[in-house]
Amino acid sequence: MEQKFCQSCGMPLTEEILGTNADGSKNEEYCIYCFKDGAFTSDFTMEEMVEFCAQFVDEFNKNAGQNLTKEEYKAMLRQYYPSLKRWRESDEELPHAASPLKQQLIDEVNALGISNMPKIDNLFVLQGSMINMEYNVNGNSVRFLDDQAIYWGSQVEKGDGRCYGIACDEHHIFVSEYGKDGADAEVVLFKRRG
Repeated sequence: MEQKFCQSCGMPLTEEILGTNADGSKNEEYCIYCFKDGAFTSDFTMEEMVEFCAQFVDEFNKNAGQNLTKEEYKAMLRQYYPSLKRWRESDEELPHAASPLKQQLIDEVNALGISNMPKIDNLFVLQGSMINMEYNVNGNSVRFLDDQAIYWGSQVEKGDGRCYGIACDEHHIFVSEYGKDGADAEVVLFKRRG
C-alpha cells in the first residue's frame, strides 16, 4: 500500500487524520490540520507553512531517524513543498479558510474581554491530544479537552513569558494561561457556546 502525504504540509496521511470536505466526508488529499469542512484551515503562503511546520522538527527527527536542525528542516521543506498540490495550483483554484464557524469563533473569543489577551485574527485546526494540558482544580488534576477531538485553536503571547491558549469547537470555548512548555497551567474561562 502506497503511503500518502498531505498535499499541503507533507504529513503522512492516516485514516484518523484525513481532512474533511464540506459535506463531512473524508478528504484523501489533505490532513485535518490543513483542511476542514471543505476549506484550508489557514491562508498560509508556502513560506508561512514552512515556518509553521518547522516548529515540529523534533517530532520529524524522531519519526524519521534524522537529526536536522530547524534551519536544515526548513531548507528541506522549501525543496519539498513545491511538489505538493496546494503549492502547485494557483490561489484561485484552491478553497480558502473561510469556514463560517471559524470566523464566528474568532469574533466570540475577541468579545470575551479577557484582560491583557491580544485580539486574535486566526485559528488553526489542532488535535486535542496536542493541547490537552493538566490543570489543578481543587487539588485534583483535571483535563478539559478530548484527546481524540479536533479543535479550532491558537496560542497568543501575553508579554510576561506566559501565553494564552484557546481551544474552541461547536459547543465550547476554552481559554487557559500557562508558562513555557505548559508549566503552571491555569483555567481562565470555560464557556458553553449558545
